[in-house]
Amino acid sequence: METLDWLVLGFFCLGLVAIIVWVVRKGKETTTDYFLAGRDATWLAIGASIFASNIGSEHLVGLAGAGASSGMAMAHWEMHGWIILILGWFFVPFYARSGVFTMPEFLEKRYNRNSRSFLSIISLVSYVLTKVAVTVYAGGIVFKEVFGIESIFGIDFFWISAIALVLLTGVYTTLGGMRAVLYTSVLQTPVLLIGSLAILVIGLIKLGGWSEMMEICRAVPINEAGDTMTNLMRSPQDPEFPWTGVILGSAIIGFWYWCTDQFIVQRVLSGRNQTESRRGAILGATFKLSPVFIFLIPGMIAYALNQKGLMVLTDSDAAFPAMVKNLLPLGFTGLVVGGILAALMSSLASLYNSSATLFTVDFYKKYKPEAPEKELVRVGRIATMVVVVLGILWIPVMKGIGKVLYEYLQDVQSMLAPGIAAVFLLGVISKRITPKAGFYGLVSGFILGMTRLGFVVFGKNLAESSIFHKLFLAPNWLHYEIVIFFIVILLMIFTSMVTPKPDPVAIRGLYFGSATAEEKAVTRAGWNNWDLFFSGIVIVVIVAFYIYFW
Repeated sequence: METLDWLVLGFFCLGLVAIIVWVVRKGKETTTDYFLAGRDATWLAIGASIFASNIGSEHLVGLAGAGASSGMAMAHWEMHGWIILILGWFFVPFYARSGVFTMPEFLEKRYNRNSRSFLSIISLVSYVLTKVAVTVYAGGIVFKEVFGIESIFGIDFFWISAIALVLLTGVYTTLGGMRAVLYTSVLQTPVLLIGSLAILVIGLIKLGGWSEMMEICRAVPINEAGDTMTNLMRSPQDPEFPWTGVILGSAIIGFWYWCTDQFIVQRVLSGRNQTESRRGAILGATFKLSPVFIFLIPGMIAYALNQKGLMVLTDSDAAFPAMVKNLLPLGFTGLVVGGILAALMSSLASLYNSSATLFTVDFYKKYKPEAPEKELVRVGRIATMVVVVLGILWIPVMKGIGKVLYEYLQDVQSMLAPGIAAVFLLGVISKRITPKAGFYGLVSGFILGMTRLGFVVFGKNLAESSIFHKLFLAPNWLHYEIVIFFIVILLMIFTSMVTPKPDPVAIRGLYFGSATAEEKAVTRAGWNNWDLFFSGIVIVVIVAFYIYFW
């Protein structure tokens, strides 16, 4: 980078520091303030935080890499704005009435303490396998590619930049808690959007326009059925993304991630009321329409530039940082690097805070309820450090699986999501689902998912004729996920038929149709026609996108 780029990046960092100092001076050392920003967040902070927390390294590196390697295949996961609307319109009232800090705490109210503890374990495992490992790994790739440094003092610059990212983000999250995560996102989100849009526009100009990109990518067959990189819906025989799996499979992952995962839901839990939380979700859904255009399509542009000999692309996952390095004019590089740094730090910061909340509230406080507030905050910080270290140790294993980063992320999530999604879905639509059914659903879904992951990591030498290969490795990953989802649902329904029913008084307000007239009135007073209008725009854009790329 040139001097002007460093100056732009420096101004961004100064803005970040100013916000953190303000947050630290304003904050209090209580669990409500540290973990949920005092439950006083506005819709703007919530929406920006939803977007900035989601748009991390898996998008900058992984989604752009997926665009460069498989085209539109992963776009289904980025058109999940409609699921964020479900979070805002349907789940916010449930969570608001329950008054919970965490999603495991919600399951305790709906089911029992065992369900709460097990979901906490699953959530922390998912952070290690996906969010920590993916974000840190991608951070190392980005900065090694952008700065063009191979090593310092004999140490691979990948690890130097990755660990520096962990430490830098850890400092501001530890000092400011959830409030720091929310309000730094307000700065990070526009920086990220502006920088990424610059990549999109400059890349298209360099290539020769949208039609040139579509023509080059449309000429690339990606399966024997004749589908190309521009096809969103692909043949049932496609080995990775058959439409028979991708429609429901991506929705199951999306429902788990957007409506039940602590990492995202914690943002709406921090709202000062249902109105702010719902409008924050609507804003987040609107922002969610952009990743296809600012990350996935730039990946396709990078592939097309490489095909025309206008840019060298050595690795699909290096598509976005390679475009930053090779295409941007003076000054813009610093801005985009600031956006990359913003995305990486926001994603990690959200992870840190969610990990601390899960461990502190769902484990430590439960077994030591008399612990003072400062002790709980300190324990949360220690728990976060442990999760981060385990995630870093998982990186070599993740690299050994050999998938494009974004495909790895969704593959692992497909093993974690079905059981959790089924348990939450049945729990809120039916009062007949029993506490034991909820717990057995979580356990069975987790065991089936982790069994496949174990074979993916350690069973590469299994003979194809082996029964284990046929059961756990041969099925398409999306089809396997859907099968788990319905197995868990059937198990929960059967278990509910033979186990004691839940106390209807104890779960009142936690399933559809159980809210009191006063609670319904509060929810109805929390939205107006403008909320419906903007939600409708999100739906219209998603439908138009599917029609265009079908």
